[in-house]
Amino acid sequence: MSDTPVEWFISDRPVAYETALAVMDRRVAAIAAGSAAELVWLLEHPPLYTAGTSAKPEDLLSPDRFPVYQAGRGGQYTYHGPGQRIAYVMLDVKRRGADVRAFVSALEGWLTDTLDAFGVRGETHPDRVGVWVSRPERGAGVEDKIAAIGIRLRRWVSLHGLALNVEPDLEHFSGIVPCGISTHGVTSLADLGRIVSMPEVDMALQTAFVRRFGEIVRIAAMPELT
Repeated sequence: MSDTPVEWFISDRPVAYETALAVMDRRVAAIAAGSAAELVWLLEHPPLYTAGTSAKPEDLLSPDRFPVYQAGRGGQYTYHGPGQRIAYVMLDVKRRGADVRAFVSALEGWLTDTLDAFGVRGETHPDRVGVWVSRPERGAGVEDKIAAIGIRLRRWVSLHGLALNVEPDLEHFSGIVPCGISTHGVTSLADLGRIVSMPEVDMALQTAFVRRFGEIVRIAAMPELT
């Protein structure tokens, strides 16, 4: 928890990936320097693939399908696109305990709390980062991934964050081996029969974030975007 509210900004239109990386770089540098507040930025991207620092070339199955970006975060390949809520999380991890494992666990808890609001039980596993949903109707032990997490720390401030599948085109994930795991599928709230709007998801994310990380203050604009 932090005594200082975290700024909370929601983009109302898709944001180019290069723009998002540049904005994060500027804000994280300012947070590390003590000249800007922590920030959570909610947005959507146009369709694209990103490669984390552990990405394997053979896991990019359709290299010409969408633009592919080197993300600089941990993890492997993932897809971003419309209908998926991205939350870029720029928090001072050192001030919040300097425990990276606990920080990632808190991000996972933030997601499972959010899913609880829609009657979905999200599950986490120590051997694979992210949030999963059991699919017993397809067989014992079958799970699909509903949210991905990938972060990086710079001077103890986090970059990147998480991606929650609300209602994306799940077929777009077929161009990669998502997060390097081929033994499980991918799902979304819509795929699970939860038809909810993005503002409803945003409110659930906000409520769950406050419970895990502390108070927020909504901002109407981000200087880094102007």
